[in-house]
Amino acid sequence: MQNKTELRKTLLASRNAVTPEQRLLWDKQLVEKIMAWWTIKRLHVIGVYWPMRGEPDLNAAYATLAELGVQLALPVVVSDNAPLKFCAWTPGDPVIKDRYGAAVPADQHVELQPQALIIPCVGFNTQRFRLGYGGGFYDRTLASVPRPHTIGVAYANAETVFSADPYDVALDMVMTPSMTLAQDHA
Repeated sequence: MQNKTELRKTLLASRNAVTPEQRLLWDKQLVEKIMAWWTIKRLHVIGVYWPMRGEPDLNAAYATLAELGVQLALPVVVSDNAPLKFCAWTPGDPVIKDRYGAAVPADQHVELQPQALIIPCVGFNTQRFRLGYGGGFYDRTLASVPRPHTIGVAYANAETVFSADPYDVALDMVMTPSMTLAQDHA
């Protein structure tokens, strides 16, 4: 088994090799799955992410959710060892890049407590553990109580085998265009 650093490199290379046409199709399928999930859950505050480094682009879902009155929030890194904070954001609002290259709301005055988080995955395993970029920001965020419902999103080529570390927190659900892994009550 590859160590996590090497596994990330392999998974990112695989994600970057996806053709633009395939990416558009998979993003559309993921958007449909997110909207189907929301139709059942009807949550009012959802933490989302701005796509970077070839992550699935769910902006079409964000626009529809905002039109339906859902308050969206983007994650903001507070410090290296702190959980993420989530700041109110609506599609079209100005964003700026943080030190990691992630888009964050330009106006960070309104902090929200999302009921659910949609989280990009570099990789995931069948036990719904997520492999991210290695900073631990989502792990620290998910360790807090109360914990929001969590949905990892990825392309199917991100499914892999790795052992979870003691601090890793399983996601409630992982969605790819072709499958959904979920807890019994998710």
